Amino acid sequence: MRTSPALRRKLISVAAVSAALLTAAGTASAAATPDGVSREAAAVPAAQTEAAPGTPAERLIVGYKSAAAEASSNQAAEADAAAKGKETGEDLDFERRLGTGAALVDLGSGLTGADVADVVAEYRADPQVAYVVPDRLNTAKADPNDTEYAKQWDLYEAAAGMNVPGAWTTATGTGVTVAVIDTGYVAHTDLAANIVGGYDFIADTAVSVDGNGRDSNPADPGDYYAANECGSGIPASNSSWHGTHVAGTIAAVTNNSKGIAGIAYGAKISPVRVLGKCGGYDSDIIDAITWASGGTVSGVPANTNVAKVINMSLGGDGACTSATQSAINAAVSRGTTVAVAAGNENDNVANHSPGNCNNVISVAATSRTGAKASYSNYGSLVDISAPGGQTSTGTANGILSTLNSGTKTASTESYAYYQGTSMATPHIAGLVALMKSANSSLTPAQIETAIKSNARALPGACSGGCGAGLADAAKTVQAVSGSGGSTGGTTFTSTTAVSIPDNGSAVESPIAVTGRTGNAPTALQVGVDITHTYRGDLVVDLVAPDGTAYRLKASSTSDSADNIVTTYSVNASSEVANGTWKLRVQDVAAQDTGRINSWKLTF
Repeated sequence: MRTSPALRRKLISVAAVSAALLTAAGTASAAATPDGVSREAAAVPAAQTEAAPGTPAERLIVGYKSAAAEASSNQAAEADAAAKGKETGEDLDFERRLGTGAALVDLGSGLTGADVADVVAEYRADPQVAYVVPDRLNTAKADPNDTEYAKQWDLYEAAAGMNVPGAWTTATGTGVTVAVIDTGYVAHTDLAANIVGGYDFIADTAVSVDGNGRDSNPADPGDYYAANECGSGIPASNSSWHGTHVAGTIAAVTNNSKGIAGIAYGAKISPVRVLGKCGGYDSDIIDAITWASGGTVSGVPANTNVAKVINMSLGGDGACTSATQSAINAAVSRGTTVAVAAGNENDNVANHSPGNCNNVISVAATSRTGAKASYSNYGSLVDISAPGGQTSTGTANGILSTLNSGTKTASTESYAYYQGTSMATPHIAGLVALMKSANSSLTPAQIETAIKSNARALPGACSGGCGAGLADAAKTVQAVSGSGGSTGGTTFTSTTAVSIPDNGSAVESPIAVTGRTGNAPTALQVGVDITHTYRGDLVVDLVAPDGTAYRLKASSTSDSADNIVTTYSVNASSEVANGTWKLRVQDVAAQDTGRINSWKLTF
């Protein structure tokens, strides 16, 4: 029977005290440290006792000297493990012989670092042992070998990067198609392998540049225009190759020893062309949204590469029209998440469409210091921020991606730094692709909630509203994939209806959680079923047993839809799991009432 660590330490302490009574004080002090751990064990560094940082080893690899019986005899190695287990109060088992001849010794589970150190010290004291090391846990190292990766601060820098490499051990976007509704695609070898069929939706030949209307070829012929061609006083502009830059950020081919790394480099890009000379029309964009998400557009073949993510790094002035909103709503209802640039006017996004539309993830841009980029739009309709760069503080502070060197028509492929909410948005589209790859059942609502609830505070300043903060790819992907610390799948439910008074005090519905060990997971799932005829009136919080409130939903004057039936993901890893959790709901505006029908917590 295994002796408990606490009891074993008491026995060691008693032995140390007995030794002190029988020997001189000077020699007794060499037997043990004040907490009862042998000095030999105390001298074992953590690196020799851990499977991974902070995780005690469950197995040791023991190399015996060639003359030792244990070097060749499994029976002898088994007997040696049992003897050393008896000495240390642990149940040690010889598990198998490795190809090198070393013995793999199982320590069992539940040992502390100090327990493992005792065992390591026991082996180290044996003159027949050549070495003893922990059976360490290895993980895939995701840093890519792309030659320009070091310049992609936006992916990995601790200050204001999006923590993308930490997500790659869980997902790379495999199985997900992202539609880039933009200027089309100009051939680039750092993207080609991830390009699938798209469509050219530009109907007006004056805008299309390619000399024809709609067709199945989304190639970007360039969007150069001369001075005054797009309006009086508007200067000439070289071709932007904008859609190719956006696409590279999302899914440039990675680990190919060239160029840049894509955020979701396992995903595919479907180029959908709507922007040409002087821009693009709502009518084309509406059809593009519809087709990309699997809807039917008259005269256009069915889409064989339906996208679960749409990136729209584009925009104009004014309110979101009913026509555009209708297309977005239909796309979301088909299960496609729509990420949209907030805009570059340093203005409230409420004045700029489609960043002000409902049912989109509206993205503001941050600089390399993590502050709101000087040009970025802001406001209560912004959902999240992501790196967009700021080249005014140095070209390398922009976002590096795939491009073309042609000033009018296509020339040689290249890479260039751009800045803008156009550059921030594909960071979020790429993150959505990672999330869908990790968990294909996620709905657009769940995706938006997870991105917001796992964001971190902006490292720099933002006045006017920059959404939930700076998106964190690793934390978000871990949360939705269940790899962020969830320990079960146990669900606790409340089905007691609670009325929500109109424009009144907050009401609460409790759930008592018992039988859990340790803290709540980083991906605590909060399922909510609320009836209400204007859900924008509602503020919804999850309240932990210690009183800490986690905002699930803020109020919105523009969200007129009925009801809240969704699942939120909350990082509750700092909270003890057991105790009474509460769903707190408040109606903050007049004319509508509602009811909490039920809610649940899944650990």
